[in-house]
Amino acid sequence: MNTENHGLLHEGKLNFVKGGVMFADYVNTVSSGYAKEIIHNKELTGGLNKVIEKRKNVLSGLMNGIDTEEWNPEKDRYIPQRYSAKTLTDKAENTKALLERFNLKYDPEVPVIGIISRLHDSKGVDLIVEAFPKLMKQNVKVILLGVGDKKYHTAFQKFGTKHPDKFGYYLGFSDELAHLIEAGTDMYLMPSKSEPCGLNQMYSLTYGTVPIVRETGGLADIVVRYNEKTEDGNGFMFKEYSADAMVKEIERALKVFRDKKAWTKLMKNGMKSDFSWLSSAKSYIELYKKVLSI
Repeated sequence: MNTENHGLLHEGKLNFVKGGVMFADYVNTVSSGYAKEIIHNKELTGGLNKVIEKRKNVLSGLMNGIDTEEWNPEKDRYIPQRYSAKTLTDKAENTKALLERFNLKYDPEVPVIGIISRLHDSKGVDLIVEAFPKLMKQNVKVILLGVGDKKYHTAFQKFGTKHPDKFGYYLGFSDELAHLIEAGTDMYLMPSKSEPCGLNQMYSLTYGTVPIVRETGGLADIVVRYNEKTEDGNGFMFKEYSADAMVKEIERALKVFRDKKAWTKLMKNGMKSDFSWLSSAKSYIELYKKVLSI
């Protein structure tokens, strides 16, 4: 049997993902944006994009949900002050607690940007490192939680030494600190090179923390770029994978932040979203019905 033609071989080796894609009745991934990307992007698929393209008529992308009991600012057991869209001023107490943890001074006029990430190129950390000197010239404070490549550990340690009054970091992982960062920051930076779905942009919107993301995969499906004229949207987004494009969008966010009325509306826009698994489950039920009818 010529297994290459029967979907088992890829570049001379057995590839069970290829076999699965070829033989499945239906193929689903974790966001509609990512489903479109993997048809054309060889890098994202290990060269399987042509195989996936052949099955594009039976390919979909359904967004993950989040645990709304675990990630809910009204119930969160990890944060010092619970709050809701109706009590947004209480969010500041979490900001104070977060900054105090890193010996940073609280100022309501200075926005705090949060980053929770695996420190790897795929997460856009190279852009953050490149842009950091420019970012530190802005009237901001930055809090980072992450672990990953040694070169990034070294870079952030140097930034911490150079900017002890504006940058706090924890190189490792802490679930409790992750919750406090989501609740205590004003903006959340997520400049991923690729992101099949992503959860932190959903957490951020739920907590009234405005996301700044790159337009890719699930990030582009969830974040709606803010329009100053109509005040529609729930976050900020840039497309070009470059530090300059990212900084430009951060600066736009900082400008909107200074308009407290507009910023409050932007926060509430995000908090209206429903990212529960109940919502995602309904989509999966419809998908299962579709598959059964094939």
